[in-house]
Amino acid sequence: MPTLGFAMCGSFCTLAGAMEQMAQLAKDYALLPIMSDNVFHTDTRFGRAEDFIGQAQKIAGRQVLHTIVEAEPIGPKAMADAMVVCPCTGNTLSKLALGITDTPVTMAVKSTLRVGRPVVLCLASNDALAASGQNAARLMNTKNVYFVPLRQDDPEKKPFSLVADFSRLADTVKAALEGRQLQPVFL
Repeated sequence: MPTLGFAMCGSFCTLAGAMEQMAQLAKDYALLPIMSDNVFHTDTRFGRAEDFIGQAQKIAGRQVLHTIVEAEPIGPKAMADAMVVCPCTGNTLSKLALGITDTPVTMAVKSTLRVGRPVVLCLASNDALAASGQNAARLMNTKNVYFVPLRQDDPEKKPFSLVADFSRLADTVKAALEGRQLQPVFL
């Protein structure tokens, strides 16, 4: 059974949906859960950190990696066949585009890419069509980086926001493992 890294960033309003997708992927893949510092330590109106940690560990059947040191060997030790970042914030997206490796999630992605394995980004960003837009475009043109198809979630109230269609995550992972981008990227 292939192993997926499943990295979660602090788009707190989408974490419940990410957990649902994680549970779906667990039917076909072994999972290696990874959390950003914010997800691992922050309680919000969308849920408590310890509840998300517990849920991820129950789904994956293993401890959540939550430090840069824990995430670094993922690539060299072939711990994952692909890396999923769900949700991927605009902040993480931009760091990845600029080669900044200062969180467990960015380290997990860097470690995966450095050994030529696919990374799937499930974006949820309020500024994807603004400040983060250039970084999304840069990553769309980066080898081994694949995007879950995206759409504007509220064009009237949040005209710069894009959110991946989380229900397309499994199909995107399958395509990425075959070396292709699921189309269309923009819904």
